[in-house]
Amino acid sequence: MTAAPVLTDLSDGVLAVTLNRPERRNPLGTETVAALRAAFEAHADDPTIRLALLTGSGDRAFAAGGDLKESMAVRDEAAALAFSRTVRAAFEAVRAFPVPVAAVLNGDALGGGAELALACDLRIAAPHARIAFLQSRLAISTAWGGGIDLIRAVGPARALDLLASGRPVEAEEALALGLVQALGGAAEARARWGTAPAHTMRAFKALVRAAPADRAAVEEARFVETWLHPDHWAAAEAAVAALKKG
Repeated sequence: MTAAPVLTDLSDGVLAVTLNRPERRNPLGTETVAALRAAFEAHADDPTIRLALLTGSGDRAFAAGGDLKESMAVRDEAAALAFSRTVRAAFEAVRAFPVPVAAVLNGDALGGGAELALACDLRIAAPHARIAFLQSRLAISTAWGGGIDLIRAVGPARALDLLASGRPVEAEEALALGLVQALGGAAEARARWGTAPAHTMRAFKALVRAAPADRAAVEEARFVETWLHPDHWAAAEAAVAALKKG
């Protein structure tokens, strides 16, 4: 029996989504892309989730980009547009997920895999992991929003350097550039980003996703919502009690 291309696990408010083709370095083929989109869309309305982790099976690759065997059949404008839009829609399900999504780079994120990593809100990398926008080596540009995300992450000049050169960025340099926010794995990601209540994490994600002109209104509305939540009052009372003891 063929293993599922994407695995999901939900425990203690954390959704773990795992690309599951380690023998081929987790390529982003048709089945994997469809399963990835389905996994995030299926859990988008779950109010108990406070963090999502996206990773790859094995320790060699997070995702090795598009499936070259499949993409060789894409030969005309209509097919190229359909290919781009299908994968972009799956990546948009990741971007639009209502709580932060952290890419856990268990290995290399290459080409389209780098685009998928950048589609996530946060990234944490194993020390041996690398990020490389290899599109230039195939004489193509980014297709799935990764170039735009890269510009936002590191600025236009650094983005252009990484796109034009296609050079691999080691984990330590990725941390210095702001491509990743920490070094480690899933456990470190949970400890770093997975402790706040689900409704608070939804508020944070809504704020960073809002258009600049809307951020003040979103921040205000989400503040009122979280202030009135019972979790806030329980935390506030605990803080007051701790002050009295001190």
